[in-house]
Amino acid sequence: MMYYSTNHSSPDVTLRDAIVHGLAPDRGLYMPESIPSIPKAFFRHIGEMSLHEIAYVVANTLFGDDVDSEELRNIVADTLGFDIPLRKVDDNRYVLELFHGPTLAFKDVGARFMAHMLSHFHSKEKSTGDVNVLVATSGDTGSAVANGFLNVPGVRVFVLYPYGKVSPIQEAQFTTLGGNITAIEIDGTFDDCQSLVKSAFIDDELNKAMHLTSANSINVARFLPQMFYYYHAYARMVQEGVDPEQIVVAVPSGNFGNICSALIAKRMGLPIKRFIAANNRNDVFLRYLNTGEYNPGASIPTIANAMDVGEPSNFARILDLYGNDHAAIKADISGCSYTDDQIRSTMREVYDSTGYILDPHGATACRALGEQLLPGEKGIFLETAHPAKFKDTVEDAIGARVQIPSRLAAFMRGEKSTVRLSRQFPAFKKFLLSQIQ
Repeated sequence: MMYYSTNHSSPDVTLRDAIVHGLAPDRGLYMPESIPSIPKAFFRHIGEMSLHEIAYVVANTLFGDDVDSEELRNIVADTLGFDIPLRKVDDNRYVLELFHGPTLAFKDVGARFMAHMLSHFHSKEKSTGDVNVLVATSGDTGSAVANGFLNVPGVRVFVLYPYGKVSPIQEAQFTTLGGNITAIEIDGTFDDCQSLVKSAFIDDELNKAMHLTSANSINVARFLPQMFYYYHAYARMVQEGVDPEQIVVAVPSGNFGNICSALIAKRMGLPIKRFIAANNRNDVFLRYLNTGEYNPGASIPTIANAMDVGEPSNFARILDLYGNDHAAIKADISGCSYTDDQIRSTMREVYDSTGYILDPHGATACRALGEQLLPGEKGIFLETAHPAKFKDTVEDAIGARVQIPSRLAAFMRGEKSTVRLSRQFPAFKKFLLSQIQ
């Protein structure tokens, strides 16, 4: 299958080129030229299928023309080397726990899949030199990508993150690894980090000197495999005996790669009734839903820091998927926005009533279901990171201790190693050029 740019000013490319280059030359995001459908027979038996079986069918439908089926089966198995349980929280709400991977965050799925895909294509090339992966993070992306690519031959990773704006545990997960991982603290916001990455991809001198790609959700190999767990969640709800026509999914949303993958899954045939994009105070998408106008702005710091995005990259993909049809987008997605105090109160209320401990991001989606579910509907919300990654915030909200898993504790014992840079592109470019080996 070929992939086109959402800006429609660059040539179509193969899957390999879309993954390796990340961003199109015209700064658009790559999208598949067509959205294949999964046969309805698949859904009649989905409740009997395992996570691996479901993910392979979805992956083969998307990527089967470009990757050998057995190789793809191995990539899926290696990517999903952990459980993704669905748990009942109360009568109408279920939680999909996406924090059982190596870095205890949902981005482990996309990051590991992309690492395997990039390694697959790189191993078939005769060219020499490292692939240099650039990734901007507001928290969990950096740790997932860094750990997914750690010690992968022929790949170096540069993680850009806003100085002082990620939790200590998140920071430790990508600043203590060493090896082929370099952490770069930027004096600015996540949007500044993302802007630096995008600027690097269109700089001729850099691209002639270095083989660059991105591991943010702008990369098709990062955001598309996230649809695996929506099919899995639907299957587990069917297995639970829930009416398959009354399932609603709420997604904590920042850069919108996660919910964009869900919308493509729906286009492929996944019969989710509708989606809710749950925001913190960074509510640019909610304002678009309400007005039909997209007005990005500076990001606002919140306790749900992974969603502190003022200009979500994947908004362009959503517009492209729906042909800029505002009414059609509103028919499939509603929105909401919550303050820090509302997020804290949700964590406390859910803990007091059910004993379940939410992280700040999952709390936005959990609250959204509580406010927006209609009679007869059942809701799934995504718990995108382990609450221990936001230990102080969660403990302050619920008034109880949060145990740190041993995997997180091990990261905290590592020695931090970073490079500090301004948010100006010339400084970043100079540093990258200095890293050529």
